[in-house]
Amino acid sequence: MSDESQFDHLSRRGFLVGGLATALTVTAAGTTGLAWAAQSSKKNPRQLVVPVMGNYRINNAQTGCKVTVKVANGVRSMTSNGLPNARTGQFPNPGCPNVIQAQSYAYSLPTTGTRITPTAFTLPQPFGIAVDGVLFEPFAAEYWNNDRNSGWQYYALGGGVNLGMDGNHAHVQPTGAYHYHGIPDGLLNSLNPKLHSPLVGWSGDGFPIYVTYGYADPANAKSPIRALTSSYRLKSGTRPSGPGGPYNGWFNEDYEYVDGAGDLDQANGRFGVTPEYPKGTYHYVLTEGFPSVPNMFGGALAASFVKTGPAGGAPGGGPDGSRPGGPPSGPPSGPPPGGPPR
Repeated sequence: MSDESQFDHLSRRGFLVGGLATALTVTAAGTTGLAWAAQSSKKNPRQLVVPVMGNYRINNAQTGCKVTVKVANGVRSMTSNGLPNARTGQFPNPGCPNVIQAQSYAYSLPTTGTRITPTAFTLPQPFGIAVDGVLFEPFAAEYWNNDRNSGWQYYALGGGVNLGMDGNHAHVQPTGAYHYHGIPDGLLNSLNPKLHSPLVGWSGDGFPIYVTYGYADPANAKSPIRALTSSYRLKSGTRPSGPGGPYNGWFNEDYEYVDGAGDLDQANGRFGVTPEYPKGTYHYVLTEGFPSVPNMFGGALAASFVKTGPAGGAPGGGPDGSRPGGPPSGPPSGPPPGGPPR
């Protein structure tokens, strides 16, 4: 069945049959697919696996997730309501007073990205979009002493301030937008350290996003699988300004890029082969340690993905998204939350 005819079929049938929802799966060939149960009777189970590289549609009544993806003429068109295809934590909660609400996303991303020198970005620009239509965001609008000009921005997963994250390393903006700040565990279910990571989404430049595990030799798909590491490291010493105190991982500025210290470049990416790209491609890796979600683009950003305007990445209800009263302003202390980058 061709991609287009497969999409037409799924457009009519949807991914939800008999109340059974889609799930990310790794095929026998090692590529990533969305699996859904196509049987109408438990006595006759049948599973259809749809590659995420092509056209697909999710319409999951259990989670509310709705995603439509079409690939044609070098463009991947994605529309979604921003609701995840996985169970979320409770929102509102003490660290995040916002309620999850459906969004209206529509992006056109190149199927072949264009490399550029790694380029930093800031709020409100998101990094990418997951296969379930939820955005990846590295930054939260939380700053030392509630001062965005202080030069000290809290690392979303650093533990320095309670952002109300759930088990998917996600929370909710004041707009109701649920978004991932790290590895989307619920979407993945589990990661097999013996297998290459599934493809979990696309950056705003069109390059693919993977999670943790990849080939030890980026040029050799037969090389061992291992956890790929960021090249960011916790600085030594004490902060020269702002919150003061030792660098302990609470702030993005507590980390520095050390070329060659890990497997990945400044954008937390590398060029190499993957199951979906046997000839190689530049791709990003979500890591357990800083920066978790990349905070730079290694490719030219698609026009449809450019976002400007007031920051909305924090969980609270203030003018900039911050919680009433703001995060603590005293000097942080203690060991790096969760340990150093791995």
